[in-house]
Amino acid sequence: MSLLGIDIGTTGCKVIAFNRYAEILSYDYFEYPLIHPNEGWMELDAEQIWKKIKESVSKINFKVKKDRIKAFSVSCQGEAVIPVNKGGSSLYNAIVTFDSRTYEQYKFWLNNHDRKEIFEITGMPLHPMYSINKIMWIKKNFKDIFRKTYKFLCFEDYIYMKFGLKPTIDYSLAARTMAFDVIKKDWSEKMLNYAGISREYLSDARPSGEIVGQINPAIAREIGFGTDVAGVTGGHDQACGAYGSGIIKEGSAMHAAGTSDVITTIINKPKLSANMLKNNYPCYPYVIRDKYMTISVNLTGGLLLKWYRDNFCYEEKIMSENNNRNIFDLIIERMHPEPVNVFILPHFVGSGTPYFDPYSRGVIAGIDLETGKSKISRAIIESNAYDLKFNLDKLERSGIKIEKIAAIGGGARSPEWLRIKSDILGKKIVTLNNKEAASLGAALLAGTAIGEYSSYEDAVTGTVREIDSYTPDINAHRQYKDRYSIYKDIYKNTCELLHRISKLD
Repeated sequence: MSLLGIDIGTTGCKVIAFNRYAEILSYDYFEYPLIHPNEGWMELDAEQIWKKIKESVSKINFKVKKDRIKAFSVSCQGEAVIPVNKGGSSLYNAIVTFDSRTYEQYKFWLNNHDRKEIFEITGMPLHPMYSINKIMWIKKNFKDIFRKTYKFLCFEDYIYMKFGLKPTIDYSLAARTMAFDVIKKDWSEKMLNYAGISREYLSDARPSGEIVGQINPAIAREIGFGTDVAGVTGGHDQACGAYGSGIIKEGSAMHAAGTSDVITTIINKPKLSANMLKNNYPCYPYVIRDKYMTISVNLTGGLLLKWYRDNFCYEEKIMSENNNRNIFDLIIERMHPEPVNVFILPHFVGSGTPYFDPYSRGVIAGIDLETGKSKISRAIIESNAYDLKFNLDKLERSGIKIEKIAAIGGGARSPEWLRIKSDILGKKIVTLNNKEAASLGAALLAGTAIGEYSSYEDAVTGTVREIDSYTPDINAHRQYKDRYSIYKDIYKNTCELLHRISKLD
């Protein structure tokens, strides 16, 4: 027996079969290009992604014939919208998270409705990225497509419909539309009425880990599935990633150290306070029933290091090619060995939480004639950690305390990077036995739904194990204290100037 987790990201998809002990039996990954029909627009060809998923599932089914897949579930990016007809064919590309065409819809909410009311209903701080804005945009600008649309789907319910199942979306992903009532756990009639959108256009919303149905027999035969494979509700990728990292209790969190730096933590009861709204922290259902979650985001975690690599690390690139070494390992090996007095405000694509300021820009402060590459690379690592600490401090002031952090993603592969983060955050950081947390989280939800595990907790405790841990060094933490204080003041003291700079573009 095996379980399938499908993780659909913004630029690539992982399809992984696990046994009940979370060991990978077969793995496939494919990428797809972002489409930019106009400046600021970001789309994906959903039909092409579905075609590739079928190919991946077919390959995996062939490889796991002796351990046939019994259930599957989907982890996916939030906010993306796909209009489909009654046959499940997309009528337009998927409009993804940071597509910028919905500013007019954002202004509609800002000018006509109370931001506090929206947050208390949906758990989402008002922002242009949410799905409801994309649907409103299509209604206004693509009238013919809107008229032909049967459902507006996110990637989770889109994949279920493609497998011949009823379009169904889990609570965590439904919340990322900004049209879902996170207390009632149902579509918000008030928000839909404000937006002028009928709930008939939306999928049924159900808890994570619930069986949607059995795959259509014709599709099952086409891709090598058995006749009894269950489709199971999954979750938003951050929720599935946290669950696949063993985050089942309040006080623990997942740190996804990838292109962006994201902290996901769970809470026992919804927190919809003025402080949460002020700091742009969402609050929405977790994949474990009756628990909630929130996230903080630094938009340029690993992206900042990639920018540095591409523009300043020609020597390291040659060394990595000649010695078959990972270039990021070389950059970190060659960085300054001690804390530096150079600071980088990592707002290279605007800021994430708590400000969500699209007009902020990056700052490098404290350089002098003795500043070389080794100090700059150290400053990148330290400043990303300062940004994480800034968010953790804000969350703690909102009553959300975090004691331990499970690190996943590319940034979790460097012991030195994790050690610096632990020293700056003053928190214990652990790494895990499985590096594919989101796919695993989806697979564990599928296994729980069909009775392979007795509970959400049983699924995790029997499969997710800590491998290494990093405990903060008290002396190093003290060294960083004054530097962190300086870091916090950089945005505050440069904000107005950065806004002026952004208007020069």
